[in-house]
Amino acid sequence: MAYKDLREFVARLEREGELKRLAVEVDVDLEITEITDRVSKAGGPALLFEKPRSAKDGVEYSMPLLINALGSQRRMELALEVESLEDVASRIEGLLEMKPPEGFFDKVKLLPLISELGSFFPKVVKSGPVREVIERDNLSLARLPIMKCWPQDGGRFITFPMVITRSPKTGRRNVGCYRLQVYDERTTGMHWQIHKGGAEHFRWVERLRAQTEGPRGSKGRLDVAVAIGSDPATMLAGVLPLPEDVDEFIFAGFLRKEPVELVKCETVDLEVPANAEIVLEGYADLDDIRVEGPFGDHTGYYSLEDKFPAFHLTCITRRKDPMYISTIVGAPPMEDYWMGYAVERLFLPLLRKQMPEVVEMHMPAEGIFHNLMIVSIRKSYPGHARKVMNALWGLPGAMFTKCLVVVDHDVDVHNVREVAWKALTHIDPERDTQFVLGPVDQLEHASRLPNFGSKMGVDATRKWPSEGFTRPWPDEIKMDAETKKKIDVLWPQLGIGD
Repeated sequence: MAYKDLREFVARLEREGELKRLAVEVDVDLEITEITDRVSKAGGPALLFEKPRSAKDGVEYSMPLLINALGSQRRMELALEVESLEDVASRIEGLLEMKPPEGFFDKVKLLPLISELGSFFPKVVKSGPVREVIERDNLSLARLPIMKCWPQDGGRFITFPMVITRSPKTGRRNVGCYRLQVYDERTTGMHWQIHKGGAEHFRWVERLRAQTEGPRGSKGRLDVAVAIGSDPATMLAGVLPLPEDVDEFIFAGFLRKEPVELVKCETVDLEVPANAEIVLEGYADLDDIRVEGPFGDHTGYYSLEDKFPAFHLTCITRRKDPMYISTIVGAPPMEDYWMGYAVERLFLPLLRKQMPEVVEMHMPAEGIFHNLMIVSIRKSYPGHARKVMNALWGLPGAMFTKCLVVVDHDVDVHNVREVAWKALTHIDPERDTQFVLGPVDQLEHASRLPNFGSKMGVDATRKWPSEGFTRPWPDEIKMDAETKKKIDVLWPQLGIGD
């Protein structure tokens, strides 16, 4: 059985010794961040702040604040209810390997799988816990324990939302995790970067208004719903870099092995998870673009001020006693690294389906996802490593990768020490380094222009004569198996220890 909601997941974390309740009063401005940062970098537990407060506003919040809930491999596995993330990867691989039935008995065998796939689709229900309280008047974000994370942040930010929009062109839904800077009690920023699904939906509002040549203020709004807190698989689905035509709630159903139940919003034409803790309904307006930021970001540096649409609140629905969930980002490793690690493991089968030569991949924490990807391949022809580089840069989930290192199939990409050794002994820098220009992450502060810059690929595979390498390639130093066995027998007599 999938987790019914966030509370069931919290209860599981507590039973497993993965949660620490904090009964002392702690300020949402900076103090919670400092505590969480220390705990996160030490590999500590999820934290439930039972008495968050704001000294600045003189407020003691009535709802607890959960943070670092997914901040370890073990908690990611508990979130997805698996022994290993490879279990989910195997399920994805099984779907990708599904072949069309060739005869009657093949079709019969396929029926249970087709039935299972059908059960992943979300169900719209009449009501749910998130509708226990419906607020249309006197709306105020000030009742939520929204954090100011770092000293130079432009304000307080909602950092772990599920932002739900629908394409004005296709009607397809998108769920993304875009931070929201609080401007006042009823307005926030909407930080959907230009490459994200929500931003594309917003651009279609602009295109459609231009087609109708309407005046400013006409047909210039996009309905938006922001869900805060749900079962962990549903929250995670909003973070995953899914293909544009894959509904995040369907994929959440796949992860949960149960459909996501949705309820219709009160003031916008959207559906939200019925088990959510809090939902903010509203709209983004073409005619209200504001300065957003700075924000202490996952790069370990502040993302600077930029212009983004404002989100206007029209309704709040919530549980009677909601729990607020947050996260912080900054210098790695932090909670977001473990979300990225899950992405890496879950999408490796999809990568292998598109590029069968890929053996393994790894995005080290220090690379903060898009700065470094290490890929091992089974090399079959000259220039194979460069083919893989170009193919990866063409994929939506990897197009921002700044540095791509391709190694041979026998290199352990998760052992960064081995990768550094093999790569640095295998490359001739001028010959094996490739530079390309293209889109870069909007948070990239070192590129020559916003959203556009260079990327580097390193072919760290062994070089072949057919690639122009005519010198002998030396063997790697390894002891022979017979000697190793002899020393294994002799070792206890040496008194050296383990």
